Amino acid sequence: MAGIQFDDVTKRYDDGFEAVKHMNLEISDGEFMILVGPSGCGKSTALRMIAGLEDITDGELKIGESVVNDKAPKDRDIAMVFQNYALYPHMTVRDNMGFALKIAGEDKGSINQKVEEAARILDLSGHLDRKPANLSGGQRQRVAMGRAIVRSPSAFLMDEPLSNLDAKLRVQMRTEVSRIQQRLGVTTVYVTHDQTEAMTLGDRVAVMRGGQLQQVDTPKELYNHPRNIFVAGFIGSPSMNFFTAHVEDGKVRLPFGEVDLPQGVQAGGEVIAGIRPEDFEDATLTGDLPDHLVFEAPIDLVESMGSEIYAYFPVEAPVAQSDELAELAADSGLADVPSAGEEAQVVARLAPESEVKEGSKARLSLDTTKLHLFDPSDGSNIAHRGG
Repeated sequence: MAGIQFDDVTKRYDDGFEAVKHMNLEISDGEFMILVGPSGCGKSTALRMIAGLEDITDGELKIGESVVNDKAPKDRDIAMVFQNYALYPHMTVRDNMGFALKIAGEDKGSINQKVEEAARILDLSGHLDRKPANLSGGQRQRVAMGRAIVRSPSAFLMDEPLSNLDAKLRVQMRTEVSRIQQRLGVTTVYVTHDQTEAMTLGDRVAVMRGGQLQQVDTPKELYNHPRNIFVAGFIGSPSMNFFTAHVEDGKVRLPFGEVDLPQGVQAGGEVIAGIRPEDFEDATLTGDLPDHLVFEAPIDLVESMGSEIYAYFPVEAPVAQSDELAELAADSGLADVPSAGEEAQVVARLAPESEVKEGSKARLSLDTTKLHLFDPSDGSNIAHRGG
């Protein structure tokens, strides 16, 4: 096993486009690192540079103690799992998993031992003599992972390996991937567009935008202390609510009330306020709590998910505008959805016991200690930068 280090790494194409810009990232030996971000952010390019499938324009990339900028992929001691499985249809599961070892000249007994051990880990022992066409999508992906495992590499590289699976199977396979990585303890770099995968799988998560790292942290820190509005909006489902607010005389004037400026935060004038859906609750369930703002909201839409309720309501405040929020809207497909310029739509995640109804007013409670404030000029988290 080995750690991986990006030292001021840049990938620039012949037309001048920089897919990855001055990337500095240290991945520890045995760590599960997630690269996440919208389409075109550079995450797959970064992964392909580790694999040796993309040349490095500037900077240094190390695997273990070796600089690998000029090493061929076969000499890097890595194994890659792709989105499309890349299995040989005419070969059995056993032959697919052992093919790389056969090419490397290992003896048949050793290959069978490694394949059968990997099959036990992946619950594929009963399928070794079947061909890919006779397997489910999840089984095919496990075969692709088995092909990587039998090589006992220094690092696993996974490029959106679950994106071809249906939603229910993706959840199951997330658990499998996490279990296998913990059991093997191999350094793993995993690329995904799905922030839920990122938050549930990774020891740490690197959020990328426009070829640059925005924040590298544990899932909990990314969620609770995003450095900027882009990270705040990308992490969390449903995503954070944003709207314009005004700070004056130590108070934050929100569309539904006034609250104290968070302790230690220095700000004035217009800001962008961010509130996660789960920081609202039905006030009839909570009663009066310290540090909570209770207000009435006209409910437009209610979605019952069984374990929780999503309540949507408008607020009289201009929709927050920034380049980061525009990019997030484009990535999520919301850029073309019309919205009223003087009304922002807010979603609240409420307990399933809530009796809120569409077309009526509801008393909601907001935990004001969870309020995030962002500078409209550069998107930075005002609390994170310390004033």
